[in-house]
Amino acid sequence: MTVKILIATITTTPEHVDTVKAALVAAVPAVRQESGCERYDLHRNAENPNRFVMIERWSDQTSLTDHANGPAFQKLATALKDRATLEIVNLEEIGL
Repeated sequence: MTVKILIATITTTPEHVDTVKAALVAAVPAVRQESGCERYDLHRNAENPNRFVMIERWSDQTSLTDHANGPAFQKLATALKDRATLEIVNLEEIGL
């Protein structure tokens, strides 16, 4: 099994920032309960308050796929639609 590590950057506009933040905050506890979720931590860019960063770690690809198709992410995606952009960076850990 290969661990999956993602950095998700969510960028919005000032008029949607409160709605987007609330949706992200609400998603965190639900996603953390999903099978295979090892880390799901929300951050805000200190220099750009309209940009949020989610650091994710999943035990394997199956868990990540289940998350993407699961109710918590689908609810979040609906809340973000037309309010924010999402950029996902898929990382490979270098075991040093």
